[in-house]
Amino acid sequence: MEMKYTPQDFKSNQEVKWCPGCGDHAILASVQRAMPEICESLNYTKERFVFVSGIGCSSRFPYYMDTYGFHGIHGRASAIATGVKVANPTLTVWQVTGDGDALAIGGNHFIHAIRRNIDINILLFNNQIYGLTKGQYSPTSKLGMITKTSPYGTVEHPFNPGALVLGSRGTFFARSIDVELKLTQDIMVQSAKHDGTAVSEILVNCVIFNDKTHAQVSDKEFRAERTIILKHGEPMIYGKDKDKGLILDGNKIKSVVIGENGITEKDLLVHDAEEENPGIHSMLIDMMYPELPVALGVIRAVKDKTYDDNVRDQVIDAREHAQIHNMDELLHSGAIWEVK
Repeated sequence: MEMKYTPQDFKSNQEVKWCPGCGDHAILASVQRAMPEICESLNYTKERFVFVSGIGCSSRFPYYMDTYGFHGIHGRASAIATGVKVANPTLTVWQVTGDGDALAIGGNHFIHAIRRNIDINILLFNNQIYGLTKGQYSPTSKLGMITKTSPYGTVEHPFNPGALVLGSRGTFFARSIDVELKLTQDIMVQSAKHDGTAVSEILVNCVIFNDKTHAQVSDKEFRAERTIILKHGEPMIYGKDKDKGLILDGNKIKSVVIGENGITEKDLLVHDAEEENPGIHSMLIDMMYPELPVALGVIRAVKDKTYDDNVRDQVIDAREHAQIHNMDELLHSGAIWEVK
């Protein structure tokens, strides 16, 4: 019998202990709404889901999902998620992490999971601060930002998570904002369908230690004018009145007004998330307001062999062509000598 799920089926009985107004609440709701759609489209049961986390505010996530879960240690969520997926490839593994957990102490695990293209889904909550440990600057904090650990302003240049994914030969990168619940839900579904490491950066507000850090693009008043939601196969149009678009001017992306200077919709760039060459994807990821709108949606989604598939194929091949079949044969193989 086909199981029909609702978001309620993925809500645990645990009290959600994030600060009132924290953007994490919205992401939790988006993920729980996405789960039934994923199950229906991929014919999954909820028993296939595993949520893995490290340390940080975002890492409370597994407690609030009525699925299997693993709360790991700081920065090690990618390693745990990798082990879970390789040990049981039938599971759909979701890693929930923050900009500190993933990109600082967990940076090495993060980039290697991506380059290996392990079939896991990484939700990167980016609030540009360490929230759980009370307001230190993180690898994504803006240059010059004053925090508990940078009282005169941080002198470090921040990571762009999307650029880090591309530099690690990532096959999937998407971006959303905590207040864009439907967009986040849609990205989660596309992430689940992607075969390989799917990284989704979600711009999150920390009301206590970094309030309004994304306000210039997240506030409803001007969000449509300062962000662009990319859709595969569609022209890059944005703006409250859908009157603006993006073109390629030489080797740079440029914003234009449709109807001015003879510009028509046919002149605009058409989004191709499946283009293997990451050039345009890189430019889209790097776009920042006020020069250009911030790119949201699935920016890159290309196909490549996954680590877990390669491990499975290697094991099958080794079994078929093995010269050694038991421990006794192993101990008597190779160079053997007797010690007296």
